[in-house]
Amino acid sequence: MEKKKAIKHFRDLEVYQRAFLLAMTIYEKTKTFPPEEKYSLTDQVRRSSRSIGSNLAEAWRKRKYTAVFQNKLTDAMQEASETQSWLEFSLACRYIDRNTFDNLDNECESIISMLNAMEKNADKFCF
Repeated sequence: MEKKKAIKHFRDLEVYQRAFLLAMTIYEKTKTFPPEEKYSLTDQVRRSSRSIGSNLAEAWRKRKYTAVFQNKLTDAMQEASETQSWLEFSLACRYIDRNTFDNLDNECESIISMLNAMEKNADKFCF
């Protein structure tokens, strides 16, 4: 039986790794957005996608306080939902295709599910 690796840092969390990859994928995709979107849609979707992982990192450092840990996880889920909204605008403006939207949106949903499970089982993470 394979022994699970101990989680010592937020970077060890699969959900953090996936959130980071999502943010980097969005960063790459938005490089093709029109210049007039630089200070609006491009900045917004990049910011919200990056905030998923950064809120998770903050939550990890606040594990001493269960309620604060849960609140930061909620913030991360809200940022993932905001990212989904910006992705929908990106699709409607035809800056991304349906397949790209579906893949990124599904990844947001998976990340939200993982964060929600962490929030519901906060006692397993907090001390």
